[in-house]
Amino acid sequence: MTMDVTIYHNPECGTSRNTLAMIRNAGIEPTIIEYLKNPPSRDELVKMIADAGLAVRGAIREKGTPYAELGLDNPALTDDQLLDAMLKDPILINRPFVVSPIGTRLARPSEAVLDILPDTHKGAFAKEDGEQVLDSQGKRLV
Repeated sequence: MTMDVTIYHNPECGTSRNTLAMIRNAGIEPTIIEYLKNPPSRDELVKMIADAGLAVRGAIREKGTPYAELGLDNPALTDDQLLDAMLKDPILINRPFVVSPIGTRLARPSEAVLDILPDTHKGAFAKEDGEQVLDSQGKRLV
């Protein structure tokens, strides 16, 4: 299927790998942006966060990042300060963000991507950990 889908991907992240596999299971080959190597612009990041219905703080990754060391848990920090930190150190951008004509999602959990994909899945799908997400007809289980 031809559909313009973009995933902001980290190949080291299981959630990101599962999300990419679900997109491909729908018959779509997305544009893959390894955001740690090619981070989004400020405008792109702001748009993705807003289009996903998140607050800036909801798009920050805490685990495995310098979040605590940078004091980003300080509630006095503004959205602009948080965005500055995310753009300076892209590991702070939670992943994976997926953008499609149907919408934008932070695919955490990975099956959240199904909300913005067409119903064109090619049969069953299980995550890397074995959790079944789609049945043999490509219908969502979770």
